[in-house]
Amino acid sequence: MTFTVAVSGASGYAGGELLRLLADHPEFDVRTVTAHSNAGQPLTAVQPHLRSYTHLTLKETSAETLSGHDVVFLALPHGASGAIAARLPAETLVIDCGADHRLEDAGDWAAFYGGEFHGAWEYGVPELPRLSGTQRTRLARTRRVAAPGCNASTVALSLAPGIRAGVIEDADLVSVLAVGPSGAGRALKAHLLGSEILGSANPYAVGGTHRHIPEIQQALRWAGAAAPTISFTPVIVPMSRGILATSTARVVPGTDASEVRAAWEDAYAAEPFVQVLPEGQFPRTADVLGANTALIGLAVDAAAGRVVVVTAVDNLVKGTAGAAIQSANIALGLAEATGLPVNGVAP
Repeated sequence: MTFTVAVSGASGYAGGELLRLLADHPEFDVRTVTAHSNAGQPLTAVQPHLRSYTHLTLKETSAETLSGHDVVFLALPHGASGAIAARLPAETLVIDCGADHRLEDAGDWAAFYGGEFHGAWEYGVPELPRLSGTQRTRLARTRRVAAPGCNASTVALSLAPGIRAGVIEDADLVSVLAVGPSGAGRALKAHLLGSEILGSANPYAVGGTHRHIPEIQQALRWAGAAAPTISFTPVIVPMSRGILATSTARVVPGTDASEVRAAWEDAYAAEPFVQVLPEGQFPRTADVLGANTALIGLAVDAAAGRVVVVTAVDNLVKGTAGAAIQSANIALGLAEATGLPVNGVAP
């Protein structure tokens, strides 16, 4: 069966990556693409690398334009998805790549985003460990999916196995991320200009202000954390895409290094897209470029009493578009890996 697809926000980075992956999906047929300021232009005028879509023209984003498709991907700015999604038919599979439906707590939304709270949808990180099973089971047959924040899902995947297994403490968690500027979207911003980031590393949202913090804490509570506290610091580095997250946590006293490693290996042993590297190996962002793959390396720092988890993802694939399509596959009963690359691009 072929499913008809509409992609909103198709002129942006997330929308463009969705379209790149959907072009090779055997069960999805992209019929409609929408945008805001770029409406009326050929898609390839703003996404010139997407040569298989030369027949498509960007339309205005509206519920009326998006209705009538089997699947709708919303790649819109935060705060823009909720009102449109509320007007889409209940039987349509809607995947929101923005933040509007990620958080369960209205107070968290008010504190970190503001504006109208639209409620939580099923979280689109299938491999995420929960106290019982994984997030995957909650995605089956749903018709509303909240794709993750790229930084948030990377950190959650990094730490949740240890939380669930009881080998790390849920207080004093620390994550420092090297991130590519594409995660901030395609809109023109002075601090993301090439002349500002080339040859430099620039921290932002320092001191507990980043919007992905409550999303991380929510995911870790699902894994069994009572009241997780995390110091989270992203740093923009001069690579167009990618996240390298270094997360550390206190090891529960009396736990040996083999038990720590086993928690992660057991959690992801059967996962094609989340892979734990052999002891002594650590990933690079170059290893996951263009792939729907998260690579994890870990070590126990015995002197500090902490585990160190290093995770690499492509923020536009596993961090956003790939996770969205993977979740859509599950919701529709398709093979989970359909249309998704596990191999990266090198050099």
